[in-house]
Amino acid sequence: MTRTLLTLLLLGLAAPALAAGDGHGGAASDPAKDAAMRAIAARDAPKEPTAQEFVAARDSGRDSGKTGYCATIADAAADARYAWQKEQLAALEKQVEERIRRLEEKRAEYEAVVQRRKEFLAKAEDGVVAVYAKMRADAAALQLSNMPEDAAAAILVKLNARTASAVLAEMEASRAAALARKMAEAGRRKDNERS
Repeated sequence: MTRTLLTLLLLGLAAPALAAGDGHGGAASDPAKDAAMRAIAARDAPKEPTAQEFVAARDSGRDSGKTGYCATIADAAADARYAWQKEQLAALEKQVEERIRRLEEKRAEYEAVVQRRKEFLAKAEDGVVAVYAKMRADAAALQLSNMPEDAAAAILVKLNARTASAVLAEMEASRAAALARKMAEAGRRKDNERS
């Protein structure tokens, strides 16, 4: 700044002498003198900032606080970011609630299966099982063929394996297969309850 003022002052003092032609009656000025004056003016002229100077000025502006356009939109940008985060949290909350609802449905379904198994096993009381255990296989097969599938399978599950296989061998093939399927399902449920 002081250089610029000094240069302008020198130019202001030298201008009348240059205009007078340095006392030579309007003759052309000295080219060396003109070149020197131009060099002084160029040296003291304001400079365009370089890329490094621009970055340094920008970074120092960050430290001193928000300025310019960024400062005017900072609050709006923060509000928009918070609104977006709130929407994301609400969406995640809905997903969690949906998963909890599905888990509750699965739990209720599992409890229903456990209850059905208990009812299934309760149908075959020990006394009834003892009677079928002492019967001949063909007679037991005839009676179990006429019973509801759940009750017949429950009795067969409680019989020992040898007796149950003899009874199933005496039955019609489709009925024996259906009862064996029920018995297998009961066995799987029993294994699932243990684990």
